[in-house]
Amino acid sequence: MMALPDDEETPLLQQSEQPTAIDKTPLPWDQFWIILFLQLSDPLSSQTLAPFIPQLIREIGVTHGDESQVGHYVGILQSSYFAAHALTIFHWSRLSDQIGRKPVLLAALLAISVSMFSFGLSKTFLGLVFSRAICGAFNGINGVVNSMVIDITDETNMPKAYGYMPVPWMIGTIAGPLIGGSLSRPADGFPDIFGRSELLKTYPYLLPCSISGVFASIAFLVTYFHLKESVSTRTPLWELVKGGYFQLSYPKPPQPSSNVDPGETNPEGVQSKPLSLRALMTPKVWTITAIYTITGLFSMAFSTILPVFYATPIELGGLSLDPPRIGATLATAGVAHGIFQMIFYARLHDYFGAKVMHVAGVSSGIPIVILFPVINALARAYGIGLAVWLFVAVQLALTTNLIMCYSCLALFVKAAAPNRASVGATNGITQLFVAGARIIGPASATSIFSYSMQEGHDAWLAYYFMMAIAFLAVGASLLLPQDPGIWEDHQ
Repeated sequence: MMALPDDEETPLLQQSEQPTAIDKTPLPWDQFWIILFLQLSDPLSSQTLAPFIPQLIREIGVTHGDESQVGHYVGILQSSYFAAHALTIFHWSRLSDQIGRKPVLLAALLAISVSMFSFGLSKTFLGLVFSRAICGAFNGINGVVNSMVIDITDETNMPKAYGYMPVPWMIGTIAGPLIGGSLSRPADGFPDIFGRSELLKTYPYLLPCSISGVFASIAFLVTYFHLKESVSTRTPLWELVKGGYFQLSYPKPPQPSSNVDPGETNPEGVQSKPLSLRALMTPKVWTITAIYTITGLFSMAFSTILPVFYATPIELGGLSLDPPRIGATLATAGVAHGIFQMIFYARLHDYFGAKVMHVAGVSSGIPIVILFPVINALARAYGIGLAVWLFVAVQLALTTNLIMCYSCLALFVKAAAPNRASVGATNGITQLFVAGARIIGPASATSIFSYSMQEGHDAWLAYYFMMAIAFLAVGASLLLPQDPGIWEDHQ
């Protein structure tokens, strides 16, 4: 009679001894804070330019006084950065698997600093394009930082780490527009302080560009002296050059069978080496690349149109805001987005999962687009009053969901990588296609926006374009597994 209770009791005891929660590894803050600090250089530089680029385009005379062409040239300028970025981002990310993350990050910070000074000293549209292209060609921060975070975290603390990743973008989105909006044309805005400076009268946008350039220089020094390399096995650059590294293929490690997935065989050998480009292009990598690209296309189209929409006259479909008000609006939004993600992202991820959060984020794109003509209609009817600002706030609040998509996708990129040694190259592939989308997004969205403002054209044309991308992003997001761990379990 005692055997039955014992048999029933044993599994209960075994079950009670199993842990009810996974112990989470603490974040390595001694290195993680440096990653966050150096990452600030990227958003600070781009967001510093955002408030005054439309006005700068008008002043250099490239539009010949045609207001409807401002958005078109803004899009070309934005796309010049991403065109150069697309040509090099895969090589930088792939190179970081071989020579280490730190040298690539140092090159990016140096490029940001030089390009910002060059932008502030440019007096022609060609000079502006050249400055942004130089920055894009050498800036591999995004892909390499994502790879470095993966290097120093594990599955227990990675969501928490990505909850902090928006902090640099929050600060950059706050400080950048404020710097660019308030310090552009300082001789006019602060005549008592800068009114006697002939340099700032000749180059009215040099001061805000210089501040971003100096910060990138400081980040370079901090990274050089304090950041530790996260790639354990590195190859000297000169050996890579002699070995024909830049022929878009890694030397293939020996594989026992062509029918066996490289990530599943010989963990001690194959998985310790970066894979060839062909071996990287698995169905999982193609899937996450396509989803990342469509999400990036919509995000860039929206973020490029937003300041143009704010700066465009009300009668042409915008809000007629000046650079300081545009800067303050974007800065306020940056604060809200960053604080929300820093506090709630890890909790929302643990509760809903990465896929649900991503689907919700791209679905927010639909009401975001609809609100553009609604806000303009309110401005036409009632002027820039409480109703307009209320709907602007709703639109910017919805973009919080959209921004959190990138943290979710980073988890899927890590899961899709065929092995740990190819994380950088996998990030590079996704960033390559995203950079291509960022070329198309700003140029096409702003050009269509400018075209729709012209007399006789459909004013909603730009919104139809963005709505189509939003629906495509929602459909593509359904291809993701419910959890990134499902992909990793099948590696």
